[in-house]
Amino acid sequence: MRILHAYKVYLPAVYGGIPSVIATLATLPREEFETEILVARACGVGGGYEFNGVKVEAVSSLATVMSTPLAPTYPFRLFEKARSSDVVVHHAPFPLTDIGLILLPKKTTLIVHWHAEVVGRPWLMRVLAPFIRNSLRRADRIVVSDPVLVEKSPFLRPFAAKCVAIPYGCDNVYWERLNPDEQQVVDRLKKQHPRLVVAVGRLVSYKGYEVFLRAMQNVDAEAVIIGEGQLRADLIALARELGVSSRVTFLGVLEPHEVKQYIHAAGVLAFPSVSEAEAFGLVQLEAMSAGKPVVNTALPTAVPNIARDNKEGLTVPPADPVAFAGALTRLLDQPEFAARLGEAGRERVRAEFSQSLFLSRMQEVYKQALQHRMSAS
Repeated sequence: MRILHAYKVYLPAVYGGIPSVIATLATLPREEFETEILVARACGVGGGYEFNGVKVEAVSSLATVMSTPLAPTYPFRLFEKARSSDVVVHHAPFPLTDIGLILLPKKTTLIVHWHAEVVGRPWLMRVLAPFIRNSLRRADRIVVSDPVLVEKSPFLRPFAAKCVAIPYGCDNVYWERLNPDEQQVVDRLKKQHPRLVVAVGRLVSYKGYEVFLRAMQNVDAEAVIIGEGQLRADLIALARELGVSSRVTFLGVLEPHEVKQYIHAAGVLAFPSVSEAEAFGLVQLEAMSAGKPVVNTALPTAVPNIARDNKEGLTVPPADPVAFAGALTRLLDQPEFAARLGEAGRERVRAEFSQSLFLSRMQEVYKQALQHRMSAS
């Protein structure tokens, strides 16, 4: 089966939730699945490369505006590559894929992997909505990470019969375990920072880092923020303004093993997202695998259904720095309570969110959708 994954960015240029999901899907058995990936450059001349043995093509882009590459050739290149693919997987949202799918050959199976709702920019959505609905109408199957995404989405509700909820998975064995060298680093970090809070994610508005920094004014702890993004300079300035810059360190992008070390050294993962653009939060699974509790927010998405309130973490209202600070403090001050939540999180990932379970479920979706398309043609 020849599968083409279509999205705006990919590893190693950009680390994030959706590129990580695509990378996981690209590990499907190669004797059964031949995978290629089509993306765009953030800016500059395109080209091809391999990442972990998978062919990736990044088309040329003039610039990136509102987190979207301006890549005028992308829809046409998508059409060309779709002609030789059995299955195209549209990782939404990415409007250029929706535009390109107008030309999708009838024989090609289409899976829309709906990662998140597009929020804000109502004027732009009025233009894009017909293209998005066309993609959903053409789709053989629509994959979401949680049923709540279908319930809350005006786009998905009319196509609910096509939707299947498959939660993401993570490599729980990797995130659970430390080799001797990693354990040494973790022990050193714990000694240096006995009350450590870690946050991981791109420095963009919906991640809620402004709220987190305000919360840290009232938390007796140190914090590290792992990730890059357009708000880095603003957030560093805000940390200085709030008087927390001596206790909050911006580490930028780290290698996965370094992220794992900080998560294991921390007492809690902070996940302060403030809008429904945050649909799931893969890093929650990684922290839970490491036995760490999570403080997340009560968004109308899958976020609070992953680390659940008083089960694997604590959930507070979005954009409430006082409540967020209180939850962080409670977990740091009550290590036995935090350990119980952390252990429950580890068991929950093993049972419901393992990478092997995610891949098994996705294989079946691809195979069934392809069979349905072939039998109908």
